[in-house]
Order: sequence, then C-alpha cells, then structure tokens
Amino acid sequence: MPPDTLPDDKETVILVNSRDEALGTAGKLAVHRDGRLHRAISVFAFNSAGELLIQQRAADKYHSAGKWANTACGHPRPDEPLEAAARRRLRAELGFDSPLTLGFQTLYKADCGNGLTEHELVHVFFCKTDQTTAPVPSEVQAVRYVSLDQIHADLNSNRDSYAVWFQFYLDHHLTDLQNWAAKL
Repeated sequence: MPPDTLPDDKETVILVNSRDEALGTAGKLAVHRDGRLHRAISVFAFNSAGELLIQQRAADKYHSAGKWANTACGHPRPDEPLEAAARRRLRAELGFDSPLTLGFQTLYKADCGNGLTEHELVHVFFCKTDQTTAPVPSEVQAVRYVSLDQIHADLNSNRDSYAVWFQFYLDHHLTDLQNWAAKL
C-alpha cells in the first residue's frame, strides 16, 4: 500500500478535461504553478448535531497555509479509486477513517497566491461521524465543528481566513452542502 502522504514535490496528479477524462499525469507543484485542470477530492464530515468538521491548514503548507478549509481534500493517485483517495486523505490529515458517499462534482479555478492556481474538477464526498480526530501536525494545526450558517456568516467578514476552494463551495454549493448535512 502506498504511504498516506508524499512530499509535495513528489506527488503526481491526474490531468483531466472538463468531462473528467484523464489526459495524463504531472507533478503536483508544476500543475499548481501552471494552473492546469486536474482531478481532486474533497470531504465534508458532519457530526450528529449537523455541524461541519473544518480544519485549519498547517502553517508550513505550500499554499493556503493557516487557512480554514473543509474536512479534508487532496488528489487521487493514478489508478486509485476516488473514495479510496478521499479516505486516505482523512487518515493522513485527521487520523480517522469513515465510509463516504459521493455527493457531486464541481469545477473551479482560483488564484491561491504565490504564483499558484487551483484548477480542479472535484469529486465531493460526505460522511456523518462523531469520531475523535487526531490531526496530523504537518497537515493540520487546528480543527473545530461549526454550523454551515456560522461559517457562511464569518466568510462574509473574514474571507481571507478561508482557503479559496472552501470559499468556492460556500459561494456556489451552500444549498448542496446544507442538503447533504440534513440527509446524513
């Protein structure tokens, strides 16, 4: 089994077109420098009170360091099933595993600063869990459960505190996220 994490300069991502058809692979850092479209996964874990588990990214991440984001995110490796990739990222970032349900796909492009661009076709997964987390310090510096309404309200006054992809989800998919939180 591959390790849960690789150094950012060794990680490979899957390049795709807007229909999620694989076009090849490339190094993760190069893809983010060039802004090329690639496949990604995101996880939203809600507790039994309907609150979302969010994480504050580690201070030394290569982009979006110290910003708040959804539960977990990352990139599937070549030939890795999407759910397996999402569960790998849950373990690598927060130290727990959970069965997941695929909710929807979305595509976005956003400037992350420092000459880096996120241009991702994302497969968004959901789960309900009250498990205790064990954040991995190289990935996550803090976690908390918070309602989507509270996050959305805070986003309006503290936008720069949130990762660009999380801003995108809250701006464009808030209803989807609320619907999934209610049905879990």
